Amino acid sequence: MYNENIPTHVEIPSTQQLIKSTVISFVCAVVILVTIVLPSEYAIDPTGLGGVLGLTEMGEIKAQLAEEAAQDHSSNTTNKLLWNALASVFTIKAANAETPSGTWKDEISFELVPGQGTEYKLKMKKGAIANYDWSVDGGRANYDLHGDGAGKSTSYQKGRGVTGDVGGLIAEFDGYHGWFWRNRDKQPIKITLRVKGDYSELKHMK
Repeated sequence: MYNENIPTHVEIPSTQQLIKSTVISFVCAVVILVTIVLPSEYAIDPTGLGGVLGLTEMGEIKAQLAEEAAQDHSSNTTNKLLWNALASVFTIKAANAETPSGTWKDEISFELVPGQGTEYKLKMKKGAIANYDWSVDGGRANYDLHGDGAGKSTSYQKGRGVTGDVGGLIAEFDGYHGWFWRNRDKQPIKITLRVKGDYSELKHMK
């Protein structure tokens, strides 16, 4: 029977070697944390290297998205508007496609600088229908089409980095229903919103 040789003291790491390896590993972990993890995850860049590598911008975007998620009007809801979406596809969007733009009830345009957000809503009764067409000139935007009123809130649909949307909105309850936009590009953008239908007011919520 063959037995392996017992390692000699030369092959076994000494206490000093183990301590040295531990210290080196700790220092490397701290360097990675400070130069990569903090800038890319939390937009914290104490060395400035994250900005050079573009990691800080990544962290800022993550932080902004997390903030938007925390303020999301639909945090306690899922997509409740499947039947509305189907109605929009087969009826309202078709009507929009056939209607000249000159018949819109309201039309507004506004600019958003990078990182800026704004909100416009329609005052509607439950079951009321409004048609809309909005577009982005010069870039893209994140948006959330939602409603709130009488202690209720809902999210109809949302998107990231889009250039526009056309469709119909059916109010689930009495209240204000509309859009929140935020500019996620690096340059100013211009958004144009056109609406018509059964609503009493188009309000800038700011």
